[in-house]
Amino acid sequence: MDHPLSARPTASTPARHGLAWGFVGVLAFSFTVPFTRVAVGGLAPLVVGAGRAVVAGALAAVALTLTRQALPRGAQWARLAVVASGVVIGFPFLTSFALQSVPASHGAVVVGLLPAATAVAAVLRAGERPARSFWVFAVVGAVAAIGFAAVQGGGLGGLHRADLLLLGAVAAAAVGYAEGGVLARELGSWQTISWALVVVAPVTVALAAAAVVREPPHASASQWAAFAYLAVVSMYLGFFAWYRGLALGPMARVSQVQLVQPVLTILWAWLLLHEHVTWPTVLGGLAVVASAGLAVRTRLARATT
Repeated sequence: MDHPLSARPTASTPARHGLAWGFVGVLAFSFTVPFTRVAVGGLAPLVVGAGRAVVAGALAAVALTLTRQALPRGAQWARLAVVASGVVIGFPFLTSFALQSVPASHGAVVVGLLPAATAVAAVLRAGERPARSFWVFAVVGAVAAIGFAAVQGGGLGGLHRADLLLLGAVAAAAVGYAEGGVLARELGSWQTISWALVVVAPVTVALAAAAVVREPPHASASQWAAFAYLAVVSMYLGFFAWYRGLALGPMARVSQVQLVQPVLTILWAWLLLHEHVTWPTVLGGLAVVASAGLAVRTRLARATT
């Protein structure tokens, strides 16, 4: 039984629809880093990373049951596991641990690599061969992000463990986004993230239970509110829009919308967390965004020739 939000893209679907849905998803995700920073102030990183997936998984199970969705078939189960590994396990867990020790604005700059990383994953997933300049700009963006993190840490020798975790989170999310975008064309946008959450539920429930037993939560109301946002919006509802945008595509063009995410995230960190945003942070963010934008635009030019 299909749901209105599961409508598949057609040849007559205007390209702007994909961009609009993508922007809604990015707007939802732009609060993830600041709210993770808030949540880990009172909750263990493993509770934040696994717990939000447990809550989102419960919502997903209810939605799938009430709408009587057909079960995925064959290899779709394995592909859902790939999506879950990237966006349900990889990104939330790695960022939760990383943001214990670095500001949200710092995390936003490193996560600014995500647009180019998603485009790379989309290229590899679709088997396309973009121009050499695409790879040049993608590498420049990676160097800019690593260089920013190194400067903030006092040099390459001072590169924080948190920065490595954030780079791992970017890689995990990029793979999950690319595979999820392709799979959403077959299963539907909200169905894809719902099934991914259900597939990995035994793991997230076990991890969350172990984390709560080991370190019982002692969080304030604001920290619980941040956790609730991460569970309901960042981990679930935001993907309704994001995967729909990627499915409508073209995927590389929609991935450009992510370029506004680090800017929005730094803005929220300043407004909500009152973080002091330094010029190195601003310049680092601009460098990463510019490199990612050039990489994605190059990829688009190749795709349309």
